[in-house]
Amino acid sequence: MNNYYLVPQRLTPLNFEVDLPGSKSITNRVLLIAALADRPVKLRNVLFSGDGLSFMDSLRKLGFRLEINEAAKQVTVYGLGGMIPNKKAELNVGSAGTAARFLTAMLALSDGSFLINASLQMQSRPMKPLIEGLTRLGAKFEFLGERDKLPYRIKGTDFRDNQVVLQANISSQFLSALLLSGYKGPEQLEIIIDGEVAAKPYVDMTLKIMSDFGIDVENHSYQRFVIPKGQYYHGRDYTIEPDVSNAAYFLAMAALTGGSVLVKDVRLDSLQGDIKFLNILKQLGCEIEERDEGIFLRGPVGGRFPGIDADLGDTPDQTMTLAALAPFADGPTRIRNVGIIKYHESNRIAAIITELAKLGIHSEETDDGLIIYPGQPQEAAIETYDDHRMAMAFSLIGLKAPGIKIMNPECTAKTFKDYFQVFDEIVNL
Repeated sequence: MNNYYLVPQRLTPLNFEVDLPGSKSITNRVLLIAALADRPVKLRNVLFSGDGLSFMDSLRKLGFRLEINEAAKQVTVYGLGGMIPNKKAELNVGSAGTAARFLTAMLALSDGSFLINASLQMQSRPMKPLIEGLTRLGAKFEFLGERDKLPYRIKGTDFRDNQVVLQANISSQFLSALLLSGYKGPEQLEIIIDGEVAAKPYVDMTLKIMSDFGIDVENHSYQRFVIPKGQYYHGRDYTIEPDVSNAAYFLAMAALTGGSVLVKDVRLDSLQGDIKFLNILKQLGCEIEERDEGIFLRGPVGGRFPGIDADLGDTPDQTMTLAALAPFADGPTRIRNVGIIKYHESNRIAAIITELAKLGIHSEETDDGLIIYPGQPQEAAIETYDDHRMAMAFSLIGLKAPGIKIMNPECTAKTFKDYFQVFDEIVNL
């Protein structure tokens, strides 16, 4: 592939069906749980993305046996009932935030000494709240670069305490990491939340998957969580849902062109918080129904839709998707409650504003999000900041504006390496 992708313009409705790979968020949660389970776990519809492969590589370096069949999208993990086979290991989690946070907690709450390295992008992302929480429980960290950032060495804890105070307003992954491995102590673990929890649907996903494998957690209004002692993960076969975060781009394609799409095997009761983005699409005039085959969406007639005021606090990853639709709305679009995306793979608010300006679209940052004003996008090369969601979302703009180039399109491999191939197939139907 070239160092850019020229988006093919499409001025007529797109009507199509799409099969999607498994959820990144679920894949990385069940990979961790499978490694901690008491028997082998066969995972189906596994997402083989950059993040998932980093996670699998890390588990192998820790000594776990994995049987991988990428063609069949299956992985069997041979768990050892919570034991880590190798008491010393050096890992590199690449740019995978879930792998970085989840493995940090798992290893910090285990017996051993481990080094975790990461890409420069991941080294810049926040880790401090999780590190502080694990330190309170007795883990020791030796920082090889900047304090409270990757890379670092971890010496596991003997659980000197059974209570931890945690800030989870920047990332819910800090909380999910502690929840997933917090069952390992000799007593119940109590997690007290200092402030608010970001992106609560991701916490709900964690709790549901933990329950599916045999560990139940008390959730006291997202302010206090208790993991009763004596629980463990029971191995079972598990099928991973299609990735709803990635489904949103194809749903938006139909909305933008006034067409229709059937996203196969996605359900309204999905574990994934981004299913709530369907409510945003309804505000834009889309019609949605659940069918036996999956979710069907029909876009507004002519691709005409209003500017809206949208709270994306539960679906912050879809900020870029709505931002890509916003220039074509009939009025301004306000996106609220998404301040945490400043700390994702890129400062996504700054990235959106910068790239929209290149297109001739005016936008402005607010206290917790941004406002985007309508206009006709001009030809431009879109920088993606090595951020998969910037690449995938901003490709939508090129459907209705000529000459849109997406730079470094390979960055979509983080969660959907074939995205632009699928995009081409749909546009050229």
